[in-house]
Parts: sequence; C-alpha cells; structure tokens
Amino acid sequence: MKWRDQEVSNSSFAPTFAEIVDARRRRFLSLGGAGLVMNFLPWSVAAAARAGRAAHPLASFASIPASFEDKVIVPAGFVIDIVHAWGDPVSDGPAFRADASNTAEEQAQQVGMHHDGMHFFPLDGRSDHGLLVVNHEYTDDGLLHADGMKTWSAEKVAKSMAAHGVSIVEIRLQDGRWQVVRPSRYARRITAATPIAISGPAAGAEAMRTAADASGRLVLGTLNNCAMGVTPWGTYLTCEENFNGYFKASRTPTPLEKRYGVSEKTAGYRWHEFEERFDAEKHPHEANRFGWVVEIDPFRPESRPVKRTALGRFKHEGAFVTLAKDRRIVVYMGDDERFEYIYKYVSKKPWRGGPGGDLLDEGTLYVARFHEDGSGEWLPLVYGQRPLTAENGFVDQADVLIRTRMAADAVRATRMDRPEWIAVHPQSGEVYCSLTNNARRGTPESPGLNGANPRPENLYGHIIRWREQGGDAASLRFAWDIFILCGDPAQEAPHRKGDIRGDLFASPDGLWFDPQGRLWIQTDVSTSALGNAEHAAFGNNQMLVADPTTKEVRRFLVGPRGCEVTGITATPDGKTLFVNIQHPGETPSERSDPERPLAVSSWPANQFPHLPGGRPRSATLAIRRADGKPVLAA
Repeated sequence: MKWRDQEVSNSSFAPTFAEIVDARRRRFLSLGGAGLVMNFLPWSVAAAARAGRAAHPLASFASIPASFEDKVIVPAGFVIDIVHAWGDPVSDGPAFRADASNTAEEQAQQVGMHHDGMHFFPLDGRSDHGLLVVNHEYTDDGLLHADGMKTWSAEKVAKSMAAHGVSIVEIRLQDGRWQVVRPSRYARRITAATPIAISGPAAGAEAMRTAADASGRLVLGTLNNCAMGVTPWGTYLTCEENFNGYFKASRTPTPLEKRYGVSEKTAGYRWHEFEERFDAEKHPHEANRFGWVVEIDPFRPESRPVKRTALGRFKHEGAFVTLAKDRRIVVYMGDDERFEYIYKYVSKKPWRGGPGGDLLDEGTLYVARFHEDGSGEWLPLVYGQRPLTAENGFVDQADVLIRTRMAADAVRATRMDRPEWIAVHPQSGEVYCSLTNNARRGTPESPGLNGANPRPENLYGHIIRWREQGGDAASLRFAWDIFILCGDPAQEAPHRKGDIRGDLFASPDGLWFDPQGRLWIQTDVSTSALGNAEHAAFGNNQMLVADPTTKEVRRFLVGPRGCEVTGITATPDGKTLFVNIQHPGETPSERSDPERPLAVSSWPANQFPHLPGGRPRSATLAIRRADGKPVLAA
C-alpha cells in the first residue's frame, strides 16, 4: 500500500484487533499462562502431520545478513537476472528512453511503472515458456516525466494513466536467460484508459452510472493495481487498492466519499485537471466504479477485462482463490488501510471444471469478526439481513456492495491492522494474512477507538493465521492465532518487541506458499521509516522464508535502497522464482526530484550494466540456482 499518510476513515465503535489481542493475552494469563505468549493453537510437527504433510526444513540455503546496499543480494549459489523493467516494450513497441522522454502513446506499449503482484501462466504446461502478468500499482511522476511535475499537461496525465494497470508479457527461457518474446500475439497493456466491463450485483446500479456510461456496465480503466489472485480456470485477478487518491472533491465529501477517503486532498496525481471524470464534484459516481477486483484472461488478448462487483468494493490488497470441500469458489481479501477488515467471498455454485462463468458474480460476501477466546466468525453482508436493511439506510444488494466498508461497519466486524496479502497452506488449508502495522509514517503511535487516546502498538506488524472449522474454506467459523509478531525479541519496549525465531524483519506484506508448504514473506517498510533508529536493524526491504511448523525464519533476498520487495511466482518445475522490485530509489514523499533522479538509488543499471541508466526502475527478477536444481528444493 502507498499514500500512507491518509486519515483513518473508519469511525466504527467495533473493537480493534489490537484490543482483542490484549484481551486475549489477559485471558490467557488469568488462566495461568506466563509471559507474552501469542500463539494459542497447537500448531506443531504432529499437527502438521495430521493436516496431511510431513514436517520438512526450509530450503537449503544459508540466510544472508540485513543490508543497506543499493543492490539485490541473494545467497551464494543463486543467480539473478532482469526479465523486464519499467519502460521495456511488452512486444515489438518502442524502447525505453532513460531521459523519460517517452510519450504517453509509447508508454501504453511499454511495461508499466511500480511492479506489484504477478503470476506466471505456463504455455502448454511448460516451465520454459509462458505469460508473465504483472500489476503496476502507481507512478512516481518525478521519474516518469523529464521535468517531473514542474509543468503539467494532458499529455502527462495520459502518460501517467498509461503507466498504471497490468502488463501481459510472453517470456521464454533461452540460452540460460529469460527473455521477452517479441513480437507476441499475447502481449498487451491494460491501463487506466482501457474499456472494462462491470458485472455482478452492482452492475447497472444508479450509483454506477455516469454521463459517459448511462448503463453503469462499462468503465474506462483500472488503477492502483496492488496484489492479485489466480482462478482455477486460468484467469488473473488484479486488485484495485487506493483508488481514492486519484479523485478530488472540491466540495464537502459525501458520507460515502468520506468513508473511502475521497476528499479535497488527492495523492498528488492531478489527473482531475485534464481528465474530468476524476473531478468528484462534476462526476460524483465515477469513484464508485473503482475499488473492485478485475478478472483478466491472459490467454485471450481480444477479451475484455471484467470488474466483479460481488467481491465487494474496498481497497483490495489481493484476492486469494481456493476451493471449498464442495468445490465452491472461495476468495480471501484484505482491505489495506489502518483499522479496515478481512473479507471472503463464497460462490453460490461449485466449480465443475472449465470456464468460471458467473461463479464470481453469484455468491455471498462475508467479513471477519475475531473473538478473544481464539474463535472467529464470518458475518454475511447480505441485504435484508439485519442490520443491512432499508431502515438502516441500505437500498439493495448493489448498495451493500458499493458501500462494503459501511456494511462491514454496521455488522461490527473487527478492525484490523492493515490486512494485506493472504495465502492458504497448500496441504493443511490454514490461512495466513500479513498485518503490516497500524502505525502512521513509521511512528509507533496509533489511534484507539475513533482516533482517541493514542497509545503505542506493535510498530512492526504481524502475521496471523486461522483454521476454518472442519477444514472447509466455506465454513462460517474459524480458530485463529498470531503466527509471528514482528520486532526484536530482545527489545523491552512493547511496540518493538516481537517473537521472531531467526532473521528479523518488519512490516510483512507479500505472502506466498510454495508447493512444499514453506511461507515466503516480503516486506514493505515505508521509505519514511527505512533506516531510521527504530528500523536500523532490519536493513532494506527483503524477502524471507518461514517454516509454518517450527516458525524458523531465514532471510533469502535483500532489495536495493528505497524499494519494496513484492510479487512472487514460480515456474511449475520450481527452477525459476520471479520476484518484483518496486519503486527503487523512492523518497519519503513518493515523488522524486526530476533534477536528482538518482539521489537515492541507481538500481538496476548499477547492478546490471547492460540496462540504460538515468533513473531507477521497477523490475521483475528471475532467480535460479547456479547448479540448475530447483530453487524450491528442500
């Protein structure tokens, strides 16, 4: 998540997760426990075996130390290469210009900026040839344009819009290196100007209609594409996160706009100055058409992406898809803002194989409530079920979904600490979620109920997990615990103390399970906090591996200065691991000085001299073992 300095919009009186954890700790101590014990469920080697997998160690590599160097570091015996970087042509289009002089039209044919979630789709089941689909979360306009934002124009807005969205690139392993196939019939860009269909209960609703689209079923573009998901039928789900920062409300925001953060303060994109639909006063419904999960078929370049409104509208970090015991589709999702919620969607019908059809349009959206006794429940967000009724201001199911946050407020769901990526263990079915932190701009102070009585909480975040009742993803009951509390176990201050066993890390973000059941963790310490006194021990953002049974953590990768490490996927044979390096060289303002583009970082050109320099660039790494064995080997 970016644009972290926004106000908390949740004024619900429901308990926060931190308060529930505190109550649970007191409950545990009253029953005779001792110390700051945070793990309450019997996850153990025996429990793992009962879940259907044998306990096995982490991948065979020696962990690497934390680092503040301006390069990517991996353990000895592993090699890295760049698959593609911002500005590279997705097919046979124009090349990247290091002085940022590419036009908007050219950028629309090039890989977008600020890589985030991604997935490798093999072609014909192969591990040396496939489609790499990559999200592009946002833009640093100080780097995107030759003079940054010193001047502003319709052309610059169009270029910024073209650098958002999704890139679909065909890649092939040739001569020991991954290379982009050019030309490619699959390659395409989906940007903030691409026509996208709207489906599900909110399609056609009055609040989704605009002057340009009286039907409420077609929107231009997707933006702030953060994490992702993959369906069993082979499509890609890209998730719209901080959409509010692109809209400006020059009048007093409506309650709906306020709840989603649309205000007179934008994230600085200034699109509304030349793209009128981002002026919330002139086009009050346009913002309602963002904040959704978008389904893309990477194998059909002629197909139109679809926003699936049944999955709810909020600041989606990701959409992890799994199957219930009866083969209904279950999608887990986090709303990545301080004190927002965790959701899951369960389809009405089971998946019988083949295309998904309306499985993502017909189903029930739930929100999570955690209890201090270690139990939890999924609360349905269904119109007509109290309190989601007309007497409480809800009109119909479309209204519930457009106002998903307000519906979750009404049922008193648990307010979380910035829920981000969610991953499901491939053998046990246990669900893991990263809660990055609830601090603001790296400070340990965070508001209590309704912003009152600030008090220190855990500064570094945590990873929670839950087990659905009966091992069924469609269950409405679960049991939960905290898998890892980030921070240094040796610290005395409560907001710095953690229980990590192994290499320290902070602000967990990306999560991914490999087929062997190891949990890969990626971090996103904000650029305002990187290297400060409270984060000095952690180094640059990084990627680690954790054993869910022993909870041992090893550091596998450290990124360059100012970056976030995100996006992870692998080839079917496990021999290549793809990882994204987002916004190397980012400044605390998230806008670079165009006169000093290399002020923080010179990556990747400083590590890969064959690439043009001039400015730092987000890029996708391919990581392999030098001996040719699988990266994911035990």
